[in-house]
Amino acid sequence: MAFSDLEILARILECEAGGEGENGMKAVACVVMNRVQVTYGEYGRLDTIRTVVYQPGQFDCVREQIRGTYNSQNIYNMRPTQVHYDIANWAIAGNRLTNLGFALWYFNPFSPSCRPSFPSEVGQFVIRIGDHCFYNPTEQYANT
Repeated sequence: MAFSDLEILARILECEAGGEGENGMKAVACVVMNRVQVTYGEYGRLDTIRTVVYQPGQFDCVREQIRGTYNSQNIYNMRPTQVHYDIANWAIAGNRLTNLGFALWYFNPFSPSCRPSFPSEVGQFVIRIGDHCFYNPTEQYANT
């Protein structure tokens, strides 16, 4: 059985940001929805939660294998709770965190500081929420 977009988003929230609290999960939901809604650049060719989340190489939580080793922390093993569905519905309804801008990327640097750009020069650091650094698109992103 294929997951609905709501189920996919709830599972990605639990897997990618389950330990980041409500704002951390909301921020990740915003990134997914920003990618769904952007009309230019690489993500402008995607238009659903499913195509964004399952785009190859974007979310480790979609991979069952990472570098040849089984990844037990994947969306297929997640069991979202009501908070994950509530945040997913919040984001699908068009709500966004205002301090996040129009972030299209995030990552955990596993250090106290965030890189000024990610990935390469197409994303510019905007805010850190919990362990994740968030990045807004630069003008160069339009050429991806």
